[in-house]
Amino acid sequence: MLQRASCNQVFYLRQITMFYLPEFNSIAPELCLLAMTCVVLLVDLFLPAKRRAFTYFLAQVALLVTAALVMGMNTDLIQIAFNGHIIVDPLAIILKLFILVTGFFVFLYAHNYINDRQVARGDFYLLGLFSILGMLVLVSGHSLLTIYLGLELLSLPLYAMVALQRDTIVRAEAAMKYFVMGALASGMLLYGMSLLYGVTNSLIISDIFAVLHNIGPNNELLVSMAMVFIVVGFAFKLGAAPFHMWVPDVYQGAPTSTTLLISSAPKLAAFAMMIRLLTDALVLLTPDWQQLLMVLAVLSIMLGNVLAIAQTNIKRLFAYSAISHIGFMLLGVLSGTADGYAAALFYIIVYVITGVAGFAMVILMSQKGYEAENIEDFKGLSARSPWFAFLMLVVIFSMAGIPPAVGFFAKLAVLQPIIALGYLWLAGLAVVFSVIGAYYYLRIIKVMYFDAPDNPTALSSPLDFRLAFSCNVLAILALGILPNFLLAACRSVFL
Repeated sequence: MLQRASCNQVFYLRQITMFYLPEFNSIAPELCLLAMTCVVLLVDLFLPAKRRAFTYFLAQVALLVTAALVMGMNTDLIQIAFNGHIIVDPLAIILKLFILVTGFFVFLYAHNYINDRQVARGDFYLLGLFSILGMLVLVSGHSLLTIYLGLELLSLPLYAMVALQRDTIVRAEAAMKYFVMGALASGMLLYGMSLLYGVTNSLIISDIFAVLHNIGPNNELLVSMAMVFIVVGFAFKLGAAPFHMWVPDVYQGAPTSTTLLISSAPKLAAFAMMIRLLTDALVLLTPDWQQLLMVLAVLSIMLGNVLAIAQTNIKRLFAYSAISHIGFMLLGVLSGTADGYAAALFYIIVYVITGVAGFAMVILMSQKGYEAENIEDFKGLSARSPWFAFLMLVVIFSMAGIPPAVGFFAKLAVLQPIIALGYLWLAGLAVVFSVIGAYYYLRIIKVMYFDAPDNPTALSSPLDFRLAFSCNVLAILALGILPNFLLAACRSVFL
């Protein structure tokens, strides 16, 4: 009898294992990154100061192994796991892959910067890994609970990373602004989610979509209020105008290594959150949130490009540039079509690739004991280092939307869906302010190529930095020559 009972227990244990194994496979990248981050934490705790470089090595290995697991996922299937709280689909896979690759380049670019400034190196990589873990959770979120948990796990480490240099008043001020504005955005988003849960009595995105089909007239106002708070919440996170007030101050006040991370990978995760909440859960309210996104897009494009003209600090200039780029990305989403969503995804990926390269150049110019944060610091770069000046030229061309850099095709891609819908005035407005925005980009080129350098010394950097930066910028140029490869991949996500 005991032997028979033991056999039955083994049989049921196997059945339970087989039942849960596919679900755990769906979060294998997150589990892997969590486990390796804990390993990095323990190793860094016992490493002597002279061997802290090993922490950087382990952090990069963690990102590469996690990226390998993401690449091994099946892009042809949509898997919903853990009672609907997690989704693995082509959108999640492509965004996770780019988040991890972006994190890898961020750590590589920031490595020597934080070493020269005696920043808490282990803390930087650990907080960065936890933030990237939150991004992965957010991208795969299929319920209001998972999305909010991922968002908070993404945000909280970034608040601390801004204030890693605790003896600097500017850093502490930027951290406080970022924390207060981030908490306000999270509160608005959470309030919108709570209203949506109260109406639908469900946290799962697909269930909310189904319930809203049969919503009564008494609850339409509550759903509309929920939509407004949700849009305002992710507008804060994206830095879209008029909820952009934190972006320039945080970009300028944070260490450039932290600004590099804040300005890149979180945008991809915020894009996923917007797609999940608007196009999956609130698709029935498309005409309503289209109007809201239209206002956000117009204000972001106008304010971002106009206010950037007055900036002399290049980090603030890039901040206002980021606001305008978010406006262009919103143009694709507000079209409400699959082509528009694909164009928006293409645009945000291109922006992240370009933005990482732009801030990498700022890090390269910032030598030990010196921060190259003003446009004047780039004077005579072509005479000092012609190759790096050319790479920065490609980056500026992409940001300004000048061919053959890929930024031109990204802007063209988001304009086509809204033109097809008849919003010619909106496309014309975007083009006009894009031309206005070219002025402050061309000013950087003028300083690099036509002004005499204050310091004629050639730029120096480690070999891994030079190789990574060159590959990063050449990818911008290659995608500009052959953009259809990435654009086709983005379109396949929304088929």
